[in-house]
Amino acid sequence: MRPALRTALAALLGLVLLGPPLPGSRAAEDQDGRPVVVEAVVEGAVSPAMTHYVARVIRTAEERRAQAVVLQLDTPGGLVSAMRLLIKHILGSQVPVVVYVGPEGAQAASAGVMITLAAHVAAMAPGTNIGAAHPVGTGGQDVPGEMAKKVTNDMVAYARSLAQRRGRNADWAEKAVRYSVSLPATEAAAEGVVDVVAPTLEALLDWIHGRKVSVAGGEWTIRTKGAELVRVEPSFRDRILGTIANPNLAYILLMIGLLGIYFELSHPGVVLPGVVGAISLILAFFAMQTLPISLAGLLLIVVGVALFLMEIWITSYGLLSLAGVGCLTVGSIMLFDSPEEGLRLAWTTILATVGVISAFFLAIIFLVVRAQRSKPRTGAEGLIGQKGTVREWTGRRGKIFIRGEIWNAEADHELGAGDQVEVRAKEGLTLTVRKEG
Repeated sequence: MRPALRTALAALLGLVLLGPPLPGSRAAEDQDGRPVVVEAVVEGAVSPAMTHYVARVIRTAEERRAQAVVLQLDTPGGLVSAMRLLIKHILGSQVPVVVYVGPEGAQAASAGVMITLAAHVAAMAPGTNIGAAHPVGTGGQDVPGEMAKKVTNDMVAYARSLAQRRGRNADWAEKAVRYSVSLPATEAAAEGVVDVVAPTLEALLDWIHGRKVSVAGGEWTIRTKGAELVRVEPSFRDRILGTIANPNLAYILLMIGLLGIYFELSHPGVVLPGVVGAISLILAFFAMQTLPISLAGLLLIVVGVALFLMEIWITSYGLLSLAGVGCLTVGSIMLFDSPEEGLRLAWTTILATVGVISAFFLAIIFLVVRAQRSKPRTGAEGLIGQKGTVREWTGRRGKIFIRGEIWNAEADHELGAGDQVEVRAKEGLTLTVRKEG
């Protein structure tokens, strides 16, 4: 047997007998033999878009057999559901996940506290802070009654569980939830809330080199000395989802969609407003799947639009329009059910959008009502009150020229050719006129 063939068979037999290398022994290196560390910047409100992005970053690190994933975190908090799913990805990661609260001035508040506690390594940059994880209700107020106890106790248990799993200060984690306490970076490290304060990412990689952590696949010794940093940028899908998941944009898309559909229904065949409205509604509903939407708020907005439409056919002396403005305003305030600043509508957006929408519908209503009350300007009915000239006349009958047409006419007095007359009535194809002046 040839030596090369014997070597290949021996390697194959060894792979079958020994199996794939254990996670702690994997040599995560690039083509130059350097270890690889995957980096990602995670900022803004915790949302499904962020969760999808972090999941892709972790998956990329696993595929590249990276030594670690570094998530540079800066968040005011966000959705509990998105936070829990993101933490599941961290806990199930096959490679160590390092959460680095940075750069200077960044924060890990509310849901960011839980994400930091769940990390295999938790680090903070100088000048950052962590804490204030007390659960609150819509608009930032405390959750009332027994529900407050249930929500708080559930979150306390979750925070303590994460802290104990990583060997961090579980008592402080409970205080962060119950009493909204916060700590600056140096005190957080001193109290065992995070592992280290690192001024730079390079300093952090030097500090974690040789550290042993427990990942989903077993024990892992992190090797980051001389590591190559590979940044994973948000994909086009992540950017689109992150952009339209902004509640202000989703709200504006919803309003544009309602306007477009209304315009298409009231003016069939125009096509463009209907197409734009349908696309806007699809994007708005897609964004609302990732946002904490209130069904009551959405229904109030729809009722508000319906009230504006009813004003066209029902004489209410403006009461329906006022009710429509009220429904739009209240529905807009209630639309997104979240205490987090990044997941609520801005007041400027609400006032500007409600003002524009209300002005649009009121202008349409005004034009429709004016058209309904105005005298007919076309057809036979539009001839009443119009001026014409006598072309020929005999006795009390003759022909007149009016609006480019010759009409039969009659009057109760004599007229002569060239006289100016005014149409008083119409019966069949004959006009009743009288001499002007």
